Amino acid sequence: MMSADAYSRRPGRRWSSPPAWLAAAFVSLAAAYDIDTLQRQLVARFGLAQAGLLRHWQRTIVEAGSATEQEKLTKINALFNREIEFADDILVWSQSDYWATPLETIGRGQGDCEDFAIAKYYSLRYSGIPTSKLRLVYVKATLTRAIGPYRPPPGATGKPFAQAHMVLAFYPTPNAEPLVLDNLVMEFKPASQRRDLQPMFSFNSDAIWNGVAANAARGPGGPGTLSRWADLLLRARSEGFE
Repeated sequence: MMSADAYSRRPGRRWSSPPAWLAAAFVSLAAAYDIDTLQRQLVARFGLAQAGLLRHWQRTIVEAGSATEQEKLTKINALFNREIEFADDILVWSQSDYWATPLETIGRGQGDCEDFAIAKYYSLRYSGIPTSKLRLVYVKATLTRAIGPYRPPPGATGKPFAQAHMVLAFYPTPNAEPLVLDNLVMEFKPASQRRDLQPMFSFNSDAIWNGVAANAARGPGGPGTLSRWADLLLRARSEGFE
């Protein structure tokens, strides 16, 4: 899980199967990634166990290609929330903080909050949603019970506790209230309905923002300011993701 010191920020911010289409979707995807190359990499690194999930991921993206934006969100959000186990980086990668590529998350079948958000981000882009409508958002989540690797601190059992967390936000229009895709909640919801989340800053492949509103100021240095994100982008590109 990323540290709260990973980027300079201020708390208290507020949220502002017809053959024709199937063939077209495969042509579009062929320009984005090579599924056979991805499968060879997955089997070489993780074995055959998750090869079926990789193909399921591909079919979901193809099906989402002709869907509405809401349907794209529903299909891809559900895929990862149902098929990937929420687990801590120490358990999955033997590291305190590791941002996995979509291939790595599928290959392990496990991931923490960043891994869910990153996998959904790439998948939605491949389904046809532009980068400008997507941001990964660092938040503080208020939890009332243990969920996955999130556990209350000693002595706080039964009491609300704050947890560093990451979600994916989708902006239907430039000034619209974002919808929040979260591995802690099965269905995505408008940000105003997620009062348990305190947003801190947001980013995507193009920029980093000091907040989450559409008019939030951009941070200096661009997305490269986040070293783990910059490293993730390079590793994903080396696997064949753009």
